[in-house]
Amino acid sequence: MGIIIKNTEEIEILREGGKRLARILDMVAKKVVPGISAKELDVYAEKLIRDGGDIPAFLNYTPGGHVKPYPASLCVSVNNQVVHGIPTAKTILKEGDIVSLDLGLKHKGLFTDHAVTVAVGKISKKDQELLQITRESLYAGIAETRGGNRVGDIGAAIQEFAKAKKYGIVKILSGHGVGKYIHEDPFVPNYGKRGTKEKLVPGMVIAIEPMFNLGTDEVVLDKDGYTFRTADGLKSAHFEHTILITDGEPEILTAL
Repeated sequence: MGIIIKNTEEIEILREGGKRLARILDMVAKKVVPGISAKELDVYAEKLIRDGGDIPAFLNYTPGGHVKPYPASLCVSVNNQVVHGIPTAKTILKEGDIVSLDLGLKHKGLFTDHAVTVAVGKISKKDQELLQITRESLYAGIAETRGGNRVGDIGAAIQEFAKAKKYGIVKILSGHGVGKYIHEDPFVPNYGKRGTKEKLVPGMVIAIEPMFNLGTDEVVLDKDGYTFRTADGLKSAHFEHTILITDGEPEILTAL
């Protein structure tokens, strides 16, 4: 496909779409309480998107390598589920869980992507730290996202956080370009070497999404074909923003 540089008009659409997505995901996250089902969160997210005149990006999307489309608007990944958990009525959140909420939105034909991991009620200090460090690593990666730097600079900055805490970094999943399609070039791994990979240029739009595990970096894919879990059953956290690369400071399109 190659890297797609966005023009001024497209950037304005992505700005508006990103703001809408940020507000919606924040509202969904505030619904997370013990006793709610993953399906209820999905239904709520889809309603908010459609009420704004937009389209859920993930619903009925078939990524490369998959034979069936994703059946929901919101990815809900609980505890040892890393990403792409399919929300069902049987998945009831309980006190002490952590849950990743990953949502995409199509606004005027262009896509933005955003994810947070939140606590369900009161969680352990170990889990609180996992969420805090994973979120901090996202912003460290964003700080490297400026014209003239390289994709490897982003991964290296994120990797340093995981290494300091001996967290596992999920290596087979990564951030990506986004905008005209849900997934575009380049791949944006959460590890790497500074000064390597593709050069970042103004007009590029990428989704950065660190995924840190309390234990191993190894993951396994469920029979549903979408849900990735940690191989050792320990918990995982996931945060994501859509970023516009400029000549100066990076712009977080999915910021509140």
